[in-house]
Amino acid sequence: MRIALDAHGGDFGLKPNLEGALLAAKKLPHEIILVGRDPEIREELRRLGAENPERIRIVHAPQIVDMGGEPVEECKAKPDSSLMVGAGLVHEGKADAFISAGNSGAIMVASLLKIKRIPGVIRPALAAPLPTLKGTCALLDAGANMDCKPWHLAQFAVMGSIYMKSLFGIENPSVGLLSIGEEETKGNTLVQETLPLIKNMGLNFHGPVEGRDIPEGLTDVVVADGFTGNVALKLYEGSAKTIFTMLKQQIMSKFTYKIGAMLMRKVFTELKIKMNVDIYGGAPLLGVNGVVLICHGRITSSAIFNAVRVGGELASSGMVTQIKKQMEQVKDKIAASKEQAQ
Repeated sequence: MRIALDAHGGDFGLKPNLEGALLAAKKLPHEIILVGRDPEIREELRRLGAENPERIRIVHAPQIVDMGGEPVEECKAKPDSSLMVGAGLVHEGKADAFISAGNSGAIMVASLLKIKRIPGVIRPALAAPLPTLKGTCALLDAGANMDCKPWHLAQFAVMGSIYMKSLFGIENPSVGLLSIGEEETKGNTLVQETLPLIKNMGLNFHGPVEGRDIPEGLTDVVVADGFTGNVALKLYEGSAKTIFTMLKQQIMSKFTYKIGAMLMRKVFTELKIKMNVDIYGGAPLLGVNGVVLICHGRITSSAIFNAVRVGGELASSGMVTQIKKQMEQVKDKIAASKEQAQ
C-alpha cells in the first residue's frame, strides 16, 4: 500500500512524523509518501541519519495549515498545503491512505474538498477506537459533527459496524446508541427519533447504552452526536490519565507499597500497554471516499507507525467499498426518514 503522511502535522513538527515513517518503512511493507516542504524534510532525515531511506519518497507541498486556524479558510487559502496535497494524492489514486496529526477540522475539510463523500453519505464521522474490558470499542461521532439528525446517527451506526468488521475482524459487531439510560423511553428527542431508524438498518443493534457501558465493552460500536461523543472521549482519556496518576501517587506514599509495585511491575506494564491509544494510530474519518486517519496533535513516533499500519490494513480491507455498498442498500430508508421529518 502507498500511505501518504502529512510530515508537518501535529504539535511537535517533523521529528515524530519522520521517526514514525522510518520505523514503518523498516517494519512494514508499505511505501510511505512524506508530504510537505521538501528541503525541510530532507534536512530532518539527514539529522536522523536517514538521508535516502528505502520505500520513502517526498511530495513537495510548500504551504502548512495552521493548527489553530479556521479550517475552511486555511484550506481554501492554502491549496498547496501538505493537507490539501496529501488528500489530493488519495483522490488521484496515487496514495491508498492519508494520515495527519494536523488541524483536525482542516483535515476533514481537505478530505471533503479533495476526496469527496461516499455517495449517499450525508456527513462523515470520526470513529475513535477505545480500549475496553472486552477489547476495543469504536465511538462515533467523536467530534466531527456537533449538531446531528437521526439519519446522521443511523449512517454513523452503519459505518462504525463496517469499520469494526474491517479492522478488528468482528463478524457481526454490536451497536449501541449513547443515552442516559438503557430503557428506550429515556433520552432526548434525538435519541428517541434515532432508535427506530437504527433498528431498521439491519444491524446487530443492542439498543441504548450508558456512558459507563463504554469502558465495559458492552457493545462494539457506540453512536452519538459529535458534541456528546467528543465529551465522552475526552472524559475517557482524562479518567485513564488521572487513575494512573493517582495510582502512582499512592505507590510512592509508602515504602511497602513500592515493594508491592515492584512485584507487580509486569502487571502495570501490560495494563499501560493496553490503555495506550497509540496502538490504534488514529481515528478514521468514515464516510469520505478514501482512507483518512486523523491522529492526536501530541503525536508520537509510535502512533505514526501504528497509523501507517492501520491505514494499510483499512485500505487493503476494502472498507470504503463496503461502506459504499451498505449506503446504497439503506439509502431509501434514510430518505424516507428525512421526508417524514419535514
